Amino acid sequence: MAELGISDREIAALVRPVRVRPDVEPAEVFARATWTGIAEPGDRAAGLLVTALGARRALAAVIGHWPVERIIAEVDPAARAGRAALGREMHDALARWRPRVNSAAAVRALQSAARIGCRLVVPGDDEWPGGVDDLGVHAPLALWWRGQPESMPAMGRSVALVGARAATGYGEHVAMEASAGLVDRGFAIVSGAAYGIDGMAHRAALASNGVTVAFLAGGLDRFYPSGHDALLGSIVDTGAVLSELPCGAAPTRWRFLQRNRLIATASQATVVLEAGHRSGSLNTAGHAAAAGRPLGAVPGPVTSPASAGCHRLLRDYDARCVTNAAEMAELLEPGGAATAPGLRLGGGEASPEQVRVLDALSTRSARDVNDVAVRTGMSPNAVIAVLGVLAVDGLAREDERGWLRRV
Repeated sequence: MAELGISDREIAALVRPVRVRPDVEPAEVFARATWTGIAEPGDRAAGLLVTALGARRALAAVIGHWPVERIIAEVDPAARAGRAALGREMHDALARWRPRVNSAAAVRALQSAARIGCRLVVPGDDEWPGGVDDLGVHAPLALWWRGQPESMPAMGRSVALVGARAATGYGEHVAMEASAGLVDRGFAIVSGAAYGIDGMAHRAALASNGVTVAFLAGGLDRFYPSGHDALLGSIVDTGAVLSELPCGAAPTRWRFLQRNRLIATASQATVVLEAGHRSGSLNTAGHAAAAGRPLGAVPGPVTSPASAGCHRLLRDYDARCVTNAAEMAELLEPGGAATAPGLRLGGGEASPEQVRVLDALSTRSARDVNDVAVRTGMSPNAVIAVLGVLAVDGLAREDERGWLRRV
């Protein structure tokens, strides 16, 4: 890669030890590895640029100081987006990225990864958790990975168990029972390896001989929190530990929040077991809801501040009340949701429009026609027509506040 002063032969030697599959061009893999150290997790501008140009050409555009106008023409040749806004976004992004372009840092990250048995996976690899692709331009450009390759297919049937770091005995007991029960039902457990609920979920899965996967907010050369070094080592032995940050990168508050989007989308459902009113677990729940993943919350004592966040999810955010592993499994089992495939209305198969409207309705919070129209992307008149059919079939009802979905 002439742009960084590294030969293709050197790049191939650096990439070979960290790749599970050698079928992607080494220069493209090297570029994706470099991008993990240039762009912060979830960087929309990086996602746009790499999607349009590929990782290697995108890196060349940054190093070669391409004019913003040329970059815009490559990213949006049909001029679908507002050129002025896109230009400002790319101008600001280039100012963020260019000071971070460092060939020595990229080489060190790859060498450190090889030394600890860390691998780099990219979209399309068997080890890539396909659910994160739902993040679109906010999806990771590559993931650093340590663990067992056979553990990753289990992500196709997985539940994220998350909750407070300062967990109570009640919360840890529920986490232990839930994790073990889900493993017994064939689910993999996904979490963030933090103290409290996360750690208990991982431990219970390991004790039940299940697969568990942890997403971290820093480089995989130094596990965080350090008190969970042994736990994370055990996860590596039987499951997988992943991060979108290269070796040497430190966890920060922003990176923890961005890490949460991977937990929420890599799994098929998210359950919050215990959370304070402002817990970071609510951030994970928000990502799960935004991605259309089923969301569950475990109720706790009304006097416990540690359960205030769960009660908030149940009251205001349409989370389903779950109290044990069987109810958590129902979030994903066929027929477990009101909008499951194969829903029948009036003796016939539900139309796509009917499914969309049912998805937009809540069982607790009434929504007016305009709100449902915004959530479904349908016109208000079309929503009214569908609501009439749903009401006749007993699946929706109207009160003085708006429309609700019948359970």
